[in-house]
Amino acid sequence: MTTTLVQAWGAARKRLEAAGLSGPVIDARLLVEAAAEATRMDIVTDPYRALSAEQEARLEDYLSRRERREPVSHILGRKGFWKIMLQVNANVLTPRPDTECVVDAVLKATAETDRLSILDLGVGSGAILLAILAERPAAKGLGVDVSDEALAVARDNAAHLGLAGRCALLRGDWAEGLAEAQFDIVTANPPYIATEVIETLEPEVRVHEPRLALDGGPDGLDAYRRLAPEILRVLKPGGLFAVEIGYDQKAAVEALFQAAGALEVRTEQDLAGLDRVVLGKKSPLESGR
Repeated sequence: MTTTLVQAWGAARKRLEAAGLSGPVIDARLLVEAAAEATRMDIVTDPYRALSAEQEARLEDYLSRRERREPVSHILGRKGFWKIMLQVNANVLTPRPDTECVVDAVLKATAETDRLSILDLGVGSGAILLAILAERPAAKGLGVDVSDEALAVARDNAAHLGLAGRCALLRGDWAEGLAEAQFDIVTANPPYIATEVIETLEPEVRVHEPRLALDGGPDGLDAYRRLAPEILRVLKPGGLFAVEIGYDQKAAVEALFQAAGALEVRTEQDLAGLDRVVLGKKSPLESGR
């Protein structure tokens, strides 16, 4: 007996619900679409299209992996972010909608024709840097990460998006080793989860995400203590920074950047109304630190 698209979606949803997973409707649809090589429109307009035996076997594999709490992004090897599609795997943090707030903040502060130089520290999959470059065709960027495996993912994404010509990727420890006062914009989504909190997270994060991209030290602020002075050092006078933070870190991170000499430090919230991005500028009169 063959299974149709709509039957597969319904059965997958029930199976993921029974496993106690959050978001079973969307997860089920994404897995069915990928397994059956179908689109969302196919499910609506051709719901009784039958899956082949190979497609059913693929869907079974996908659902079994999801039941074991492997993220959908890892199962499919891709994740949409802003207006781009990124390849992802276990070596990079899966891009989240919250991080789009960093992209939004930079785009609101710049114009499409600006010839910007952008530095993204802890580039990971390239999500922030590539999303900005896709919207700012006159801009060029540098992404830095300590992980060779993450840089390989970012390079693939830059190539597939046609942005490799405007994007350099470098292995490094934050901004250490970079020359001073080079960049108009500096962005970062550093690890900001307190070490002891990581073990309380969902398995999708705790087990499948790289610990290097999560662990912010005992209070979650270790990366910001290094980043604040380093970011101010490599920004051009008057340059802008935008860094993602945890929902309860506004006061601490703002204070760190203010102590490093940043001006106009403020925090913007995400769509849920939670503090998410700390922004500020380097003094326009300052030539370097």
